[in-house]
Amino acid sequence: MKPGRRALANAIRVLSMDAVERANSGHPGAPMGMADIAEVLWNGHLRHNPGNPRWPDRDRFVLSNGHGSMLLYSLLHLSGYDLPVEELKRFRQLHSRTPGHPEYGYTPGVETTTGPLGQGLANAVGMALAERLLAADFNRPGQAIVDHRTYAFVGDGCLMEGISHEVCSLAGTLGLGKLIVFYDDNGISIDGEVAGWFSDDTPARFRAYGWQVVEAVDGHDASALEAALAAAKADTERPTLICCKTTIGFGAPTKAGSHDCHGAPLGGEEIAAAREALDWPHAPFEVPAQIARAWDARERGAALERDWRQRFDDYARAYPALAAELERRLAGELPADWGARRDALIAGCQQAARELATRKSSQQVLEALGPLLPELLGGSADLAPSNLTRWSGSRSVGGEAPGGNYIHYGVREFGMSAMMNGLALHGGFIPYGGTFLMFMEYARNAVRMAALMKLRAVFVYTHDSIGLGEDGPTHQPVEQLASLRQTPNLETWRPCDETETAVAWCAALERRDGPSALVLSRQNLPAAARDAGQRAAIERGAYVLLDCPGTPELILLASGSEVALALAAAQALGEAGRAVRVVSVPCLERFERQAADYREAVLPSAVRARVAVEMARPESWHRYVGLDGAVLGMEGFGESAPAAELFRHFGFSVENLLARAQAVLAGLEGRA
Repeated sequence: MKPGRRALANAIRVLSMDAVERANSGHPGAPMGMADIAEVLWNGHLRHNPGNPRWPDRDRFVLSNGHGSMLLYSLLHLSGYDLPVEELKRFRQLHSRTPGHPEYGYTPGVETTTGPLGQGLANAVGMALAERLLAADFNRPGQAIVDHRTYAFVGDGCLMEGISHEVCSLAGTLGLGKLIVFYDDNGISIDGEVAGWFSDDTPARFRAYGWQVVEAVDGHDASALEAALAAAKADTERPTLICCKTTIGFGAPTKAGSHDCHGAPLGGEEIAAAREALDWPHAPFEVPAQIARAWDARERGAALERDWRQRFDDYARAYPALAAELERRLAGELPADWGARRDALIAGCQQAARELATRKSSQQVLEALGPLLPELLGGSADLAPSNLTRWSGSRSVGGEAPGGNYIHYGVREFGMSAMMNGLALHGGFIPYGGTFLMFMEYARNAVRMAALMKLRAVFVYTHDSIGLGEDGPTHQPVEQLASLRQTPNLETWRPCDETETAVAWCAALERRDGPSALVLSRQNLPAAARDAGQRAAIERGAYVLLDCPGTPELILLASGSEVALALAAAQALGEAGRAVRVVSVPCLERFERQAADYREAVLPSAVRARVAVEMARPESWHRYVGLDGAVLGMEGFGESAPAAELFRHFGFSVENLLARAQAVLAGLEGRA
């Protein structure tokens, strides 16, 4: 006899409580409470293939309440992904494929890393938008080769987080009808019953966003869940929130419904009682063959993918160029003529020698690269005229025409960045999004998650210093560069002119093992003179921009707008008979990855007289100037005044840099 749906759901419950118990760590409550919802979705609706977790037209599933990770691991194991029971037994152990929170790249079938609550939901919004835009670009009448849904599970915590307001508001405005979110309304968080701190009318809130809401669904009733899913699928104009009333820790006789089962093992006695209550007389981690067979989705998934691939073959015969382009974009490959176009762009920027703000240089680069790269999907957090992230070929997403390549995120820096992560995870796009560098702080954790997942995303940060001027210290970044540079897997580029900006953009687009931050000026910057060899060296992160005959006495290091200051100081020192080298450092992370002999050639260890200059906190530079050198940086916050006045006030002048350099030289000479 075929197992009942409750028996199938109970397999999730017991695997989850057993794994948490063995690890003596974890969250059994959510997996046990959401097991019936998961069973209905995964066994009756989710289009996926355990044999190929990267099948392009699969439905996406995101567990935003990622602390309930054993729910997802149980689903992946039961449905036939390459996640054997031995990995469930190693839950939360070093180098297992079952870490404490789902991590992209560790476990087959995990679509995104979800730990900080709410970001998984934001990723899901990005994924649903990616599906919509790819479908607009590539589907043709009668041949819908991009046609899948995005499902997300969320808890009370996800909906308390402010990011949920940002992205769900935008999802409703954009009408993402293939996004279906299940809200696990169990009324419990770590501190206890949430009624004391979360009394929102959630259905009304989501209706106000423009969502379809299916409320008061019994999350333990398969028939009610099926009806809710049918309603969700029937509305293709609005995203859907399915509000499921559940009991946290369902099946645990004494702890269900309380915070006692939220984030701690149930204990042996409670687990034994739960096994009896669930009519599960099997040993830990044991799933009866009949139930295992009912869960196995490999044959069904393979058939779904075969059908899609046959349809794709038909599509390719009808539209060979479109099919090849879609395959290229999904593979993340740049166009075949990329190298030649890149080199021509960089050479042209050097030849133009224009005095531009690097935010304007960035826009000029986008004008050149946009027609070549249809996968570029831009946007800004309501600062497009300031960030200059739009180019002449930008088409707004959400207008009357379907598709588009530019997203108006509104004043939603965190939501923008986390949605960009979802767009990158989905595939087919290289997302970039702009805001002021100062407002990176609102989005800091999404940038960190992009770096953790090694995503190909480009964060564009303009107004990079006190050069912002009159808006004052609330808008003038000081510590942000150091923070970005301390983030593993993130490359932070701060170019000094149009040529370095072009190199930074190209490096970011070519990079496939992590995100990039482009930090750009508001004020105009002069073009630096450089030969072909220096131009080629920019991509190495640091290079000799101006040198002297023989061995230098002093090395000046700078990034961005301060490179011009270093060059002016070097000229003055040279006229005074000093041998000075200027090193432009657009990307410290790139420079650190260069071979030791290259780094030594740029910064000879024998030259101890070094001064770095940057209008930011000085911490990034101490390792390069050493104990004998100095850093001219920002020690406190900025002020409100015209930029030129601020530069003088804070000492970013040729005279002050010369004084620092002369003091360093005198100090070394005095000890010689």
